Amino acid sequence: MSTRRLAADRLQPDSFAFSPENAEWVKTQIAKFPEGRQASAVIPLLWRAQEQEGWVTRAAIEETARILDMPTIRVLEVATFYFMFQLEPTGSNAHIQVCGTTPCMLCGAESLVAVCERLIGPAHTVSADGTLSWEEVECLGACANAPMAQIDSWVKGGFHSDYYEDMDEEGFARIVEAFRAGEYPKPGSQKGRFASEPLGNQTALTDDHTESHNAAVATAIAEGASA
Repeated sequence: MSTRRLAADRLQPDSFAFSPENAEWVKTQIAKFPEGRQASAVIPLLWRAQEQEGWVTRAAIEETARILDMPTIRVLEVATFYFMFQLEPTGSNAHIQVCGTTPCMLCGAESLVAVCERLIGPAHTVSADGTLSWEEVECLGACANAPMAQIDSWVKGGFHSDYYEDMDEEGFARIVEAFRAGEYPKPGSQKGRFASEPLGNQTALTDDHTESHNAAVATAIAEGASA
């Protein structure tokens, strides 16, 4: 496994504090565990810190350790072990994670990577305007709708984490530019699939649903995504 390190000191903020809303949420997470076992909440707290700030800073690690009464090194071990934790600054509007595992590559993920390199820059760096960042990741579990990307975004007044599936180069470029402009493109299949049924007409369980969108897409639309 490669060694993951925290961002350079010059990039680190001086302090971190959970927002009042998130501070209340933290209490509910800690309360799920017996007395003396509050360290079990370390992953949820680090994840919420990342949702709030866009990445996991040294100050967030130290504050999480303080709240959970853990040695800072123990929290650091967790943050550096799991690749879902971003240890470098991310784009202010969106961080794009392009799946690069075999099914997505066979279906055109290389063209999505090319779009990111052209419109954003090298992986693990922030675009010149500060709004976007990207990386290539391992399988995200949406192989039937390849190629796809998970996009974490901070637009329309909140944090969103969505799958964008069945993409081609041109359509993906439009999605990237929409996030740059602070828009929230509709997630899910970009070819009109409800979920992961065969492209074209569904051939089985044809009366299985009557909704226009699956739950994930419907939630995104309710939170401001374009319909």
